[in-house]
Amino acid sequence: MLDGKSALITGGGRGIGRQIALTFARQGARVAVAARTREQVEQVAAEIGNGAIGLVCDVSDPESVSRMFSEMRERFGDADILVNNAGIAESATLVNTTDELWHRLLSINLSGTFYCTRAALPAMLKRGWGRVINIASIAGKTGAPYIAAYSASKHGVLGLTRSIALEVGATGITVNAICPGYVDTEMVSRGIERITTRTGRTAEEALDALKKMSPQNRLVTPEEVAAVALLLASDEGRGINGQGINVDGGSVLF
Repeated sequence: MLDGKSALITGGGRGIGRQIALTFARQGARVAVAARTREQVEQVAAEIGNGAIGLVCDVSDPESVSRMFSEMRERFGDADILVNNAGIAESATLVNTTDELWHRLLSINLSGTFYCTRAALPAMLKRGWGRVINIASIAGKTGAPYIAAYSASKHGVLGLTRSIALEVGATGITVNAICPGYVDTEMVSRGIERITTRTGRTAEEALDALKKMSPQNRLVTPEEVAAVALLLASDEGRGINGQGINVDGGSVLF
């Protein structure tokens, strides 16, 4: 399905990014995974095999992004497919949301998506083919207490996605977002730890509360998110553009 295509996946050292990398590689793509931690990306690249490479990048730093794309170009060629998965999730009441927390969430989740997409598009435009897949969140479609900064960053990702999709719609490039609910990853495990610390609930009670936010009463799996990413990356998904696709068991219905 992705034979001959090159894919760059940020935040590829674990969780959703790792699973997307594995899924794309199984479908014939040459894969580069990027994250801030070299050990993680090199471990995932070794797990993938078949010439996969690990790249170190802080997506909130435009110079680091530029170096990542230069290194990929030298070792692998330009990216046909870009998955903007790098992101963080932190919570606080609004009055306890510090300037540093606000700027950290926006710089990684939103500005990082902008920097990487801006770097990837020229080569895609030149080829007349490309796929940009942004991992947003259902928090990008609705709000919730204690996540104002996170929700704002993910709303921004959806706005960015829609605007770029219209800008490049006639060029053979598609730009879409996937909006997962709670996914069974390390990020959610850390969230459960925060809930237990702040509320006194047990880890099991906290997990049950997250599950009940879905009509299916379960967490989404990384494999489910990767399956949607695979469709968006393929020629079969070329008619999908400018969308924010929920993978949440029906928690948010728009």
